[in-house]
Amino acid sequence: MNNNIHPFIKRKMKLKSFCIAFAAIPFLSVSCENRNNQKEVTDLAMADSLLTNVLSLYHVEKYDLLSETYPINPETQVTYLAEGSEQKKGQEVSFLWPYSGMLSGCVSLYKTTGDAKYRDILEKQILPGLELYWDNIREPFCYQSYPMFNGKSDRFYDDNDWLAIDFCDYYALTKEPKYLEKAEALHAYIYSGWSEELGGGIFWCEQQRVSKNTCSNAPATVLCMKLYELTKKPEYLEWAKKTYAWTKENLCDTTDYVYWDNIALNGKIATQKYTYNSGQMIQAGVLLYKETGDESYLTDAQRTAKGSFDHFTSMRNLPNGKAIRFYTSSPWFNVIMFRGLKALYEVDGNALYVNTMADNARYAWKNTRDENGLLGDDWSGLKNKKHKWLLDNACMLELFSEMSGLPKTN
Repeated sequence: MNNNIHPFIKRKMKLKSFCIAFAAIPFLSVSCENRNNQKEVTDLAMADSLLTNVLSLYHVEKYDLLSETYPINPETQVTYLAEGSEQKKGQEVSFLWPYSGMLSGCVSLYKTTGDAKYRDILEKQILPGLELYWDNIREPFCYQSYPMFNGKSDRFYDDNDWLAIDFCDYYALTKEPKYLEKAEALHAYIYSGWSEELGGGIFWCEQQRVSKNTCSNAPATVLCMKLYELTKKPEYLEWAKKTYAWTKENLCDTTDYVYWDNIALNGKIATQKYTYNSGQMIQAGVLLYKETGDESYLTDAQRTAKGSFDHFTSMRNLPNGKAIRFYTSSPWFNVIMFRGLKALYEVDGNALYVNTMADNARYAWKNTRDENGLLGDDWSGLKNKKHKWLLDNACMLELFSEMSGLPKTN
């Protein structure tokens, strides 16, 4: 085991009193019966309540990590890894991707509120838990998809993109060098996945180098820009421009400026479209525009934002007889898009896209939580699943936090 990783027993002793005290905080969530009578709850109070709920319900005491779903589903088959649907059942804790949503959410809450309790949660629970996924055997070192106590597992460039971005944001708040060092180490790992096949681009999975995906290249561009802002090292800006250009050239659908999912090494494009891919290119475009002053980046971002709004939202008829425009039923993907939409809003002042998503999230909070106070993958509530995925709830910590400063539309 890496000497930087706390042994399980030692960590449990250090965290025991913290976890008991934190779990004792009263939930702000309310029962289904009383929900219609509740007073309006602020966005930050929603985030705080949900965080308390998730840390309590998903907690896996054996490892001080979190479960993939709540209630735990012994029949869960994880289909989002490179191996596809042939996954072992009954894994004890979540994979890295859902867990990473907790890091993003807590960093955002600390940034938005300045409340030291969120830093306490990060440094006593979330970050120590994250290190159990750290692979210090295969170089370059990075986070793998499942904790090291289970042996080696696949390593994904996009997983490490999201974490490196969070470390940049956390370093900007704390100024602790170790977080910048981690972000730069992950950048080195991510760009070890760049090759000149197809003229450049970063692969998706290290162990299966068969496609180059928007989800590995677009956030890598955002990461480069954040590292450039923090360090002013020119190589980060150059990598950002190069990665952005490659992604736009190879994966942008120029009929609507929404991004396709990936391109295989044989040149075949997987034309599925997901909100997070376009959202990261919007954010990358805004960051490049702000740094360079090149209007073409801003134009790109605005075109993709409009195309995404048209493509990913639709009117839904609700049980109360109202019809409301909702983003597609992919909460974490939508939250990553929100990053781009909010960055664009802060530059051009067009609040339509961000306010629509914020209204969706508030509707989901008021109308769709289950008996455990958890949210599902459909903000309209027209579909419901018994086993609530960690990522569908973790991502809402960030969304409620980040939308808290927006002007409300109702």
